Amino acid sequence: MNTRLIAARILVRVLQDGQSLTVALEAILPSVESDKDKAFIQALCYGVCRYFYRLDFILNALLTKPLKDIEIKALALVGLYQLNYMRVKPHAAVSETVLATQKKPWAKGLINALLRSFLRDQVALEQKADSMVWSAMSHPKWLVKQINIDWPEQASDIFFENNQPPPMSLRVNLSRVSRAEYLQQLSDLGIDAMGVDFCASAIILTKPVSVTLLPGFDHGHVSVQDVAAQLAAGLLEVQAGQRVLDVCAAPGGKTAHILETQSALKELVAVDIDAIRLARVSDTMQRLQLSATLVVGDGAQPDSWWDGQVFERVLLDAPCSALGVIRRHPDIKLLRRAEDITVLQGLQSSILAAVWPLLAKDGILVYATCSILKQENELQIADFLKAHPDAVELPIDVTWGVEASHGRQILTGQSAMDGFYYARIKKQ
Repeated sequence: MNTRLIAARILVRVLQDGQSLTVALEAILPSVESDKDKAFIQALCYGVCRYFYRLDFILNALLTKPLKDIEIKALALVGLYQLNYMRVKPHAAVSETVLATQKKPWAKGLINALLRSFLRDQVALEQKADSMVWSAMSHPKWLVKQINIDWPEQASDIFFENNQPPPMSLRVNLSRVSRAEYLQQLSDLGIDAMGVDFCASAIILTKPVSVTLLPGFDHGHVSVQDVAAQLAAGLLEVQAGQRVLDVCAAPGGKTAHILETQSALKELVAVDIDAIRLARVSDTMQRLQLSATLVVGDGAQPDSWWDGQVFERVLLDAPCSALGVIRRHPDIKLLRRAEDITVLQGLQSSILAAVWPLLAKDGILVYATCSILKQENELQIADFLKAHPDAVELPIDVTWGVEASHGRQILTGQSAMDGFYYARIKKQ
């Protein structure tokens, strides 16, 4: 089957059906035999999602009337992405994309004309796309507006970073091997990497590689995790003998890191509402040879799963818009809506209020999101502190990120990290 057509059909699942790109790829890619074809299809899908708003602007400029057939529209976007962003020879990009219309002969001439018109008028079309901020930056209008409100001075950098491929970051299991030793192991294999000065476990690779090439991966010596996510364990300051709760724990990277940091905990309870995602935590625990109590449960309703014993530490990695990880999941720009933020803010607030009674006196709760919106982050914490007189914010005295009115914000791309937010709260 034509790889462009496969890519277009995957994109239809995102554009029309509202599936995440990850789910759509997992549904179709296994049927593709060639690894080279799989990589090409994945590159097309990620690329179209990343630059959708710009490509769609250009496509509409080329059309005399809207294109109602969503599969052919996706195919046109695939063609435009190849011509604009990939090292595919123009004649090959055009001919192969046109060939993908075989089952819809009426579209053959249309796709051919659209792509050739783009090649002919590319400079003028690019200038038109650059005239509008949302198409120039390839972000939905509502998100451009909100980021400019929250981060007016950093907005252009955020838009730029959101459109860049993310680095591959590793978390070294320091209970098994030192970072210096692991960096040497990578160097011996010809894998270029560097440590991160403010995070003892973190390594960033110059170029991504398959995990099968990472020494000791199967034996739990290293995991793939963004540097920003690795900061959670240190902020918790877990001590031997403590009972720790990780709410909304899946897929388990932070759970594992807490256990790697402190092996002498009394217990770590990892809770997630999604049983399928919680199974991934179990897989992670097995690979790393770690142990945690895994519970399927709703963080907003702890009465259904809590045993009544308090925790000295609570990590709440709250459900959020995930706007800080757009560079890893560019389909977020297509699937997230402005009205989602208020709904998510309500959910975050309800979980915060529900798990607060589970924290012991003098215990510490770390609130985290992978969002860059103040509504989900510092404003959320401001509301929580007002509503809970026994809650006091603890400082985060670090060099990374940006100091917020409450907590600390990492903006996408800062120190090569994903967008992330942290706040530390102690129960008086």
